[in-house]
Amino acid sequence: MGKSRASRLAPGDEKIAGFVLDDHGLVSAWSAGAEALFGYSSFDVVGQPAAVLWPEVFTEPTLENASGPAPGSAPVLHAVLTGRDGRPADVVLHTSRLREPGGPGSEGTIVIAVPAPPSPVAEGQAILEALFSQAPVGIAVYDRNLRFVRVNAALERIHGFPEERALGRSIRDVLPGLDAAAIESRLKKVLETGRPVVNAVHRGRTPADPERDHVWNVSSVVLTGPDDSVLGVTDLIIDITDRYQARERLSLIGEAAVRIGTTLDVQRTADELVDMLVPRFADVAAIDLLDSVMAGAEPEPMGKGSVVVRLVARGAVNPAVFEGIVRPGQLHGFPLDSPHVQSLRDGQPRLIPVVDPHAPWMQNFADQRIRSMLKYHITSLILVPLRARGATLGFVHMYRGRAKPFEEDDLVLAQDIVARAAVCVDNARRYTNEHMAALTLHASMLPRSVADQSAVEVAHHYRPSRVHAGAGGDWFDVIPLSGARVALAVGAVPGKGFQAAACMGHICSAIRTLAQVELTPDELLGQIDDMVPRLLEREHAAGSAAVVEALKASTCLYAVYDPISRRCVMASAGHPPPAIVGQDGKAAFPELPINAPLGLGDPVFEPLEVELDEGSTLVLCSQRPPYPAGTADELASRLGTVIANRSRPLDDTCRAIADLVASDLTKEDGLAVLLARTRTLDPEKVATWTVPPVPEAVGDIRSLVLQKLQQWRLEHLAFVSELIVSELVTNAIRHGSAPIQLRLILDRTLICEASDAANTSPHIRRAVATDEGGRGLFLVAQCCHRWGTRYAPLGKTIWAEQIL
Repeated sequence: MGKSRASRLAPGDEKIAGFVLDDHGLVSAWSAGAEALFGYSSFDVVGQPAAVLWPEVFTEPTLENASGPAPGSAPVLHAVLTGRDGRPADVVLHTSRLREPGGPGSEGTIVIAVPAPPSPVAEGQAILEALFSQAPVGIAVYDRNLRFVRVNAALERIHGFPEERALGRSIRDVLPGLDAAAIESRLKKVLETGRPVVNAVHRGRTPADPERDHVWNVSSVVLTGPDDSVLGVTDLIIDITDRYQARERLSLIGEAAVRIGTTLDVQRTADELVDMLVPRFADVAAIDLLDSVMAGAEPEPMGKGSVVVRLVARGAVNPAVFEGIVRPGQLHGFPLDSPHVQSLRDGQPRLIPVVDPHAPWMQNFADQRIRSMLKYHITSLILVPLRARGATLGFVHMYRGRAKPFEEDDLVLAQDIVARAAVCVDNARRYTNEHMAALTLHASMLPRSVADQSAVEVAHHYRPSRVHAGAGGDWFDVIPLSGARVALAVGAVPGKGFQAAACMGHICSAIRTLAQVELTPDELLGQIDDMVPRLLEREHAAGSAAVVEALKASTCLYAVYDPISRRCVMASAGHPPPAIVGQDGKAAFPELPINAPLGLGDPVFEPLEVELDEGSTLVLCSQRPPYPAGTADELASRLGTVIANRSRPLDDTCRAIADLVASDLTKEDGLAVLLARTRTLDPEKVATWTVPPVPEAVGDIRSLVLQKLQQWRLEHLAFVSELIVSELVTNAIRHGSAPIQLRLILDRTLICEASDAANTSPHIRRAVATDEGGRGLFLVAQCCHRWGTRYAPLGKTIWAEQIL
């Protein structure tokens, strides 16, 4: 019957671990799968009671329980069946009754054996074993006392320490090159809180690679038993050294791009580069530049002789390295056969993992720099030239200790950082060059020193713009005039940079020239206003109008102070009035008509005349803070407060006012400040006579002049003075008109002035031998230091000066 049932099995039943039992418990069919699982052939078991093979399973009660009451159902029974070789097979038995179709009786039971799934404990044990034996991640298991319980093969490779030597020992005993305190602190926290720590980072050295720092990513979890008791803690460890270093390099490069070159200053840029390198990349770093680079000049070609560089910046983890060696700012050299000079000459970097103290260039190195580094065990060297736009500016030399020598990857990183810094240094050098040129240009147009004069005590201060290389259109001037007078001028050209400086030069030159013609302030500004459109027209025709375009809308204030009359006449072309501060510290702005700036088509510049007390201070600024309307009193009060301290030197007061005004200006605004503290000429040093318009008066005037010279103890000037007075008074009588006046002024020079009411202009000429006259002004010019003519609304004055 069993073989008959077996013949009824579907194709592929040889793969099913199944068999059939008849109603008496005898095996009637046996599949190939059952033979493979249990090792019995069908010849061995067919016809045999199943209870003989597995009595603990196939007893009558068991079968009845497994079979169940319902036909066609598939009851399940978990059992362990022993195979022919004695090995147990953990299976799940699925049983079902067999009946003939349409028949009332049972023909037996079919049993299908399926290998039972492993238990959770067994499965977990299998997974753990696979993890310990095959995972590339390092695994360490610690007990509650943080001693090694188990270490996998991957961790043995990471640590270079076999498991049998680690078991039962603490972390500090097994791995002294790590920060054991930090690791144990993290593990204790996991044990105490039960909360895992993910992706902690540790670095150090292990016996696997004792010469190199490694970085590990560590995650820790607590281990608990079935009853939730804490058994210990485990670490999962991944070596991320290469990835960490790559990230650090990218971070360093990115940070260098942000931190280096924040200013256009060579020194500051070099300091920023050193700060980036030490200590993150090197233990010691120094920057040497060619001396011409510090001055902003183009680097000079390398010769064959010795190379002299200037130490610009340096830094070290241990500053004691620098004791007794070259200091920043000093010029120094290196041996010609040193890698430093070779790198500077050929522009190629150098990597010396270990400096040989017996190398020839080291033996020839009289300087103690390298020897000092050897003393402090700094032996690894990288040299990278600072090259930008095809020129070598200097070089950077970096050093490390013997415990962590430089590698090829470090050289690549150093080149990248230094290349970025080189461009910043070159930009700073170019800016320095442009800045110095701009300041030189601007300074050449301003008075280098104020000429000697007695009318005012002068202090001035110029503050360049913080942009546009410092060039701008702010200017001032102090111009001595005849009659002991002085002209004070200040102004500003719109626009920035060299264009504004060039326009400023045009205006300054025009003012100095016209001032010598002795024009009044309103006439002088009118002449310059007329000059601007004609100059623009000429430059437009030449195609270079952009250079002088800023002349239009330039502002200017021009004032003339007379220390004899104490009167000051001023006029403005769009410029704010000066502040006048009395000796009592009270400041005010005179009601000066501002008028239109230069070149805007308004030829009228209304003047203002004020009388100043002796010791008054005029404050002239090229820029005025943008105070809202109605707050001029606030500025006047602040200026008065600064100037009230008369015990302070006027130069210091001028700088204080510049600070006050500049604090309210933008960084694009330059500033010129001029202070003039008025003086009064002693009346005893001035003599004035009215001259009758008759030739006989000349002799009388000469006598009066001689008497005054005797009072002033200037008898040695009597002869020349008589000649000058005679010629000037005679010309006034002959060619001028009354009233005629002669004035003698004793100042730094002896000044003789003859005035009359005529507007005719005197001309000097060279008389021939047969002429009876025409030699007067020629004689005057030959005898005096200088002479000239100035005009008044009614008449003129011819003056001559003699050096005392």
